[in-house]
Amino acid sequence: MKVVVFAYHNIGCTGIEALVAAGFSIQAVFTHEDDPEEERFFKSVKELCLTLKLPVYAPSNVNLPEWTDLVRQLEPEMLFSFFYRRILKGQILELGVKGAYNLHPSLLPRYRGCCPANWVLINGETETGVTLHQMVEKVDAGEILAQKAVPIDRQDTAKLLHMKLDMATKSLLADILPKIFKEETSPIPQDERISSYYGKRKPGDGVIHWEGSAERVFNLVRALTQPYPGAFTYIGQKKITIWEAATEEEESDDDKPPGTVVSVSPLLKIACGRGRLAIQVGSIAEGPRMPASQMVTEAGLAVGQQCCQVGTASQSGIVKN
Repeated sequence: MKVVVFAYHNIGCTGIEALVAAGFSIQAVFTHEDDPEEERFFKSVKELCLTLKLPVYAPSNVNLPEWTDLVRQLEPEMLFSFFYRRILKGQILELGVKGAYNLHPSLLPRYRGCCPANWVLINGETETGVTLHQMVEKVDAGEILAQKAVPIDRQDTAKLLHMKLDMATKSLLADILPKIFKEETSPIPQDERISSYYGKRKPGDGVIHWEGSAERVFNLVRALTQPYPGAFTYIGQKKITIWEAATEEEESDDDKPPGTVVSVSPLLKIACGRGRLAIQVGSIAEGPRMPASQMVTEAGLAVGQQCCQVGTASQSGIVKN
């Protein structure tokens, strides 16, 4: 069965390998050029395609007529998208005469849209997963073919969660692709009553709002720690990025409002709206990561200093359908 694939990241590589193992004939792969400002911690789809001797393209806009024409000439029976970062328009989707399918890294219909691995951590979820669904014009809204749940542990960062989602993808595809090949699937509609959509995050969205609970700040830190840009605050004119932290549940004193440095030794602690955040690893400005004790010395931090926000950034990002 002839297919065209749109893929990126580890899940993109896993999807391509699963299709080959299941006997699909990949006519071409479309991927992305790497963003030079993004720290790449994942496998290269382009390198995998060169190894497998698969034609690979990386257009900036795959929906332009010349690329649609190329896909049409390849006469695919199906299209597959694995972690591809562009929305495929109808003129491409209709070229998969037996279907167009997307692997989304959440348990749809929840967490449609961008960056679900980051958002589920920010929101303190304890479970997520991967979903293979039919592609339609509305983002991540097509009928579901298969899902696999993934538990979220408290120590999980976005990078660790991506690794779990990749493993779940491999397992899910090994089971469902032979059924798709034989056209033996039974897709089910998504329940729009419980759907949610999250938007793309920007580095500026990492600003910490200390009036939230220590747990909420902790979740932001682990969702945005390396290889992502990090959760940050300002003390005076110094930008402080927090890479690793823990929570303390005791209530902040009335005379110590959220964002107040309440301890610098033996631990650097900052009061939150509820509880305190104990900082373990951080950095100053754009400098290297360092233990919090070293950061206290180099930044001249002292009890009573107040964290503040510089500029504005939103952490909401959610639209309920």
